[in-house]
This record gives sequence, structure tokens and C-alpha cells, in this order.
Amino acid sequence: MYLELKDIKKSFGTGENITQVLKGISCGIEKGKICVLLGPSGSGKSTLLNIIGGIEKADGGSISIDGELMESMNEKKLSLYRRKHLGYVFQSYNLIPNLTVRENIEVGAYLSDKPLDVNELLHTLGLYEHQRKLPNQLSGGQRRRTAQLPKCGRRCNYLLPQCLRFKKNPIQGFP
Repeated sequence: MYLELKDIKKSFGTGENITQVLKGISCGIEKGKICVLLGPSGSGKSTLLNIIGGIEKADGGSISIDGELMESMNEKKLSLYRRKHLGYVFQSYNLIPNLTVRENIEVGAYLSDKPLDVNELLHTLGLYEHQRKLPNQLSGGQRRRTAQLPKCGRRCNYLLPQCLRFKKNPIQGFP
């Protein structure tokens, strides 16, 4: 397994107001495979993605990435892991408002030692003619694609899009 989660637990709140969001999630994902998290709003999908991305800490369990335990990574190594191996698409667009579409994409490419061709990405996602526009001049769909491009502007081992909501429950441990 490239990415392996074992008994991941996470809760929020204190005392009587504690809410257990992740209740022992275990799964594995092979490199190059697609995995979909399904669950109702508030079921912990974003929390799980934040934990996999090293943005939040789990209360319990372990995550192994290509054989290395995430818990053993110091902050510098965790930052390097996110930069080199991970593309993270947030629910909000997180575009830099005073940079053009092209410049927002180039930020991601700059962080990579193996960047992809920006012009090719712009053409592929139908944004080439919008490359000189600022984020506030784009439609919602154009902003979403632009927000994904900095992550695609570099080669990453997996992409964690945090923008899909579903109603089913296929992974054990979700409420």
C-alpha cells in the first residue's frame, strides 16, 4: 500500500460536548489508484483529508505513506512531504487575489523540482484565454479549475480534492 490508514480517530469539543467524528477508520490506497470518500455533510470527510494532508493531527491511529509513518515526521519533513507528494484542493479556492490565473499556477510550479508545462495545463483545462485575468474576473468553475492547477502544475503522488459531497457511507468508521 502506498497510503495506509490504521484505526484513525478524531473528535472535537470537550466534556459533554465532545463529538467523535472519525471512529477508527482503516483503509489502504495503492499508488496511482482513485479513492472516493462518501458521506453526508459533517461526517468527517474533510477532517480525514486534513489528517492525511498533515494539516490536522489525529487523536489516535497511524498513517503510513510509502512505508513511512507520518507521526515520525517532524514539521520540516511534513512540510517537504506536502510540497513534493501532495496536491490539496481546498473547499474554498485559496487563490492569491492580486495574481493572474497564470501566476497562481506558476506558484505551484515554482515549488516543484519537476514542474509540468503551464501552457499545456492552461489549454487542457480551457483556461488559456483567461490566463491574464484575476480570480475575481472568473466564473466559479474557472476559479475551481485555476485553484486545482497549482497542485497539478507540479507532479504529486496524490491529490486530495476537498470539494465533493456525497450521501453514502462506504468507509468503515464514518458516522
